[in-house]
Amino acid sequence: MRIHMLVADDDPHIRELLRFIFNKEGYVVYEAEDGEQASRIMETEQVHLAVVDVMMPAKDGLELCREIRGHYDIPVIMLTAKGELEDKEKGFVSGTDDYLVKPFEPKELLFRVRALLRRYRLVSSEAIKLNNTVIDRRSYEVNIRGESIVIPLKEFELLAQLAANPGRIFTREQLIQLIWGADYEGGSRTIDVHIKRLRERFVDSADDFVITTIRGLGYKLEVNGL
Repeated sequence: MRIHMLVADDDPHIRELLRFIFNKEGYVVYEAEDGEQASRIMETEQVHLAVVDVMMPAKDGLELCREIRGHYDIPVIMLTAKGELEDKEKGFVSGTDDYLVKPFEPKELLFRVRALLRRYRLVSSEAIKLNNTVIDRRSYEVNIRGESIVIPLKEFELLAQLAANPGRIFTREQLIQLIWGADYEGGSRTIDVHIKRLRERFVDSADDFVITTIRGLGYKLEVNGL
């Protein structure tokens, strides 16, 4: 299967550079000069990964990233000239999987692209495999080295959400909406409590995966060896 890349950037020189880099790797490249054009491409073409500039006309990269995250299950890398922590936070809150500051090394971009594609290929519609741990969405069971365990529903849904997007940072607010729903009246402390329980429950599986706290942002699940 050939990988289809979406490159959304209003700078034609950047698009030309990315097209050259990705074509050399055998990837199919769709180009968009603004967020609106990128949205139309997403509606009509199969895209496996998007590289999105933050500052674009018509629809900026943050809005485009939120749209992609809401409708498609693909990795997103943000490219931007802004390297401040606050700008990175906005990117991750919008749902990006990775963040690269211009000017960038083409090899580094390729390393990050390959890593994201490997992460997303771990996911299937029914089961998520994290080394020796398998999360079965049909039975709501977690199987560790042949031993099946059942955990409370919200814990399972939280674990599955993180595991289905390894390496992606989720804010507490995003996890509340995804697992408990937008009308949930409890606070984000609920997420911290459930994460603590998951860590305690899977402490013996620490060689398979780890749930990491991203200070000031939220949480992400990392697969060991990936």
